Amino acid sequence: MEQQLIAKLHREFIQKDFTVCIDSRKAGKGTIFFALKGENFDGNRFASNALEAGSAAAVIDNPRFKTDHRCILVDDVLQTLQQLSLYHRNRFDIPVIGITGTNGKTTTKELAFSILSRAFKTFATEGNLNNHIGVPLSLLSFKEPLEIAIIEMGANHQGEIAGLCQLARPGFGIITNIGQAHLEGFGSVENIAKAKSELFDYIRQYGGKLFIPGDNPLLCKLGKEIPAVYYGSSSDNHCKGALTNNFPFVSLSFETTRGFGKAARGIKGEVNTRLTGAYNFENIMAAITMGLYFGTTTSQIREALETYEPQNSRSQVLETQNNLVIMDAYNANPTSMIAAIENFSNFKKQGKMAVILGDMLEMGKEAEKVHQLIYNKVMDQNYDLNIFVGSHFSDIIPQNTGALVFEDADGLVQWLKKNPLHNYKVLVKGSRGIQLEKITNYL
Repeated sequence: MEQQLIAKLHREFIQKDFTVCIDSRKAGKGTIFFALKGENFDGNRFASNALEAGSAAAVIDNPRFKTDHRCILVDDVLQTLQQLSLYHRNRFDIPVIGITGTNGKTTTKELAFSILSRAFKTFATEGNLNNHIGVPLSLLSFKEPLEIAIIEMGANHQGEIAGLCQLARPGFGIITNIGQAHLEGFGSVENIAKAKSELFDYIRQYGGKLFIPGDNPLLCKLGKEIPAVYYGSSSDNHCKGALTNNFPFVSLSFETTRGFGKAARGIKGEVNTRLTGAYNFENIMAAITMGLYFGTTTSQIREALETYEPQNSRSQVLETQNNLVIMDAYNANPTSMIAAIENFSNFKKQGKMAVILGDMLEMGKEAEKVHQLIYNKVMDQNYDLNIFVGSHFSDIIPQNTGALVFEDADGLVQWLKKNPLHNYKVLVKGSRGIQLEKITNYL
């Protein structure tokens, strides 16, 4: 990629606060359109639409669509976008924290942002813009003044995290955990571990520091011989924590057992969060540890965590007129499913209980096996009502088992209209593609 072109694009658009746009329907004044291609679309075809809508320029890679001087022809639009984001990233001499993991990376990112932004000008990835397109868009959103950035990195195949690291250039890294997710793309948990550890490999190669959950033997092994700060429940960790409550909301205490970063030994604190589930303990501890490392105070940490409200069906506790609902339906895999079920069982002696579980997607050849595992786990709990949604569950659940099975969320909505639930504790968990959020208004 010609650096002169990248420098020109940056000078004429990014430095003048133009917004990068990849959807012609969102084009307008103050935007520069990048005509990306996908399996089922070619952004080049919509370059003229973006220009008509007010975009100052359209970056294209097909000369057939160069309609006027505002079209900037390049060899590859995606590569141009990525190189432009790297050029912009290199203008910021700030700590960048790279976050990845099977579960908890978005929650950890949001919690860390909530804490760090109390003391610093902080940027964090918006939503789940964590792939080969989302990370460049995040980097291009950096604006002065900026003191710390948190970049979430997702992957569904080998080499993706490594590529994202080359763009974001993190000086700090954290893998929240490693479990079964995106098996369709990775093939095995071993391959998932290899892919996620590409972040650790980058930190090892280029220097930097890791934040590692010290109670996780695999991650400790993967991060061996790399400078690291450890957090968890053991006193061997730099930052030690203990759950004081886990349902419906997580509360914990923490203490530094030694100095690290800007944190001195003996710092103590307690927090009461609005997150549910013991499985959020490590996410909260990770955010606390990062905050302490960079110098936030215990009062800033407490205020940030106690005012943070989970959104987007992630570990939300919803008190409706009829029921208490644990809504955790943004994503799902066997690891997070089991954690949610075990956490929900803490309510066992507190009235009627119902579970509503949706399919776990992208499980590949393991789909039947893992759905059978979760079904068996649920049925062993003896809940009052067991509801399953999706084709995978439909395929493995026999008739006359006491469980209700629906092909999709719309079918469940119709059932709930006719059979409303009252005075239940309800766990709702499933992959985003099952759209279980549709049922919220009927609980």
